[in-house]
Amino acid sequence: MDLPQPDQHTPHLADVVPSVLAAMGVADFEARIDLRADIRGACVLLIDGLGAELLDTYAADAPVMAELRGATLQAGFPSTTVAGLAAVGTGRRSGEHGMVGMSFRLPDVGVINSLRWRPHPWGDDLREAAPPEQVQPMPTTFERAASAGVEVSVISGAEFTGSGLTRAVLRGGRYIGVQALGDLGASVHSAVVGGGFCYGYHGEVDLLGHLYGPGSSAWRMQLREVDRLVESLIDGLPPGGLLAIVADHGMVAPGHDNAVDIDACAPLLDGVAAIGGEPRARHIYIENGARETVLATWREILGDLAWVATRDEAIAAGWFGASIRDEVRTRIGDVVAAARGTATIVRRTVEPLESSLVGHHGSLTSAEQSIPLLLAYG
Repeated sequence: MDLPQPDQHTPHLADVVPSVLAAMGVADFEARIDLRADIRGACVLLIDGLGAELLDTYAADAPVMAELRGATLQAGFPSTTVAGLAAVGTGRRSGEHGMVGMSFRLPDVGVINSLRWRPHPWGDDLREAAPPEQVQPMPTTFERAASAGVEVSVISGAEFTGSGLTRAVLRGGRYIGVQALGDLGASVHSAVVGGGFCYGYHGEVDLLGHLYGPGSSAWRMQLREVDRLVESLIDGLPPGGLLAIVADHGMVAPGHDNAVDIDACAPLLDGVAAIGGEPRARHIYIENGARETVLATWREILGDLAWVATRDEAIAAGWFGASIRDEVRTRIGDVVAAARGTATIVRRTVEPLESSLVGHHGSLTSAEQSIPLLLAYG
């Protein structure tokens, strides 16, 4: 089976923050994406789950953002929130920042759910056993900008204050915990008017896509509210201000007839030591000596429902970027399975919540990989 290879010439989500900071004149940041120069205050606002194809399809629900529609970026693999936020926070792809999935295996720790910073599928907090600053040790874009004298703010949900993921990939700025669209918008406005740089995060479009499906009535209602937020932020941009809107991934709505339940298929568990990832992108960690058998079994059972590759094959295809740090290599599964079309690879016994969701993401399809870059200048 031929594996998809990401286009190395298409700008990546990891390129956005360095380019914005370069436009602000911050030393040691390179302009990977062309932006106006002499920016005097900026925000990178991430709308979780707002893929480019979804924005184009539902443009009537988001006329302000649709009017800004310009370049399309790639999210990177896996196309999931952990990897996307790490790309924003480090300016690197997953082979370097090491956040290679919603869950992945760490030496001497086991499989960690990196959204909750707990063992997967359950267990106690791991912030002491697996300090986030050691799991992701690369300096963040926010740390580097703050060291250069920029007033940096990270504006996200109050519930994420001090979380493992926040400490791993968003550290370095003043964290402003918000409760709703109103204080998110007010905090962003204040940061940009003050001439600083901020990263803002809104997660409810993704949440409702998971619960009801992308394009559902609830999802479209939320998209309309976000569009009004964006309109207000644009109206308040000062001269020299920049609002750059991105997403971390798109989303697909799988059918019930193309879901493979790992827990109900004993051959898929034979020779397998642990499983990470999520229903659209799986890491399979294999017992000694069982790799070829497991690889053949997964390829046979999944067939055309997924691209199934060894770790080395996935790396060679560029799934995790051009550079792979040694400590990251072992976090990638011995075998990696990326769902095709709208298929899912669920675990209804071990992961009942994730398996019950309506919308999913994580793989290499254009619906998941293509994300918008929307630019508004004051």
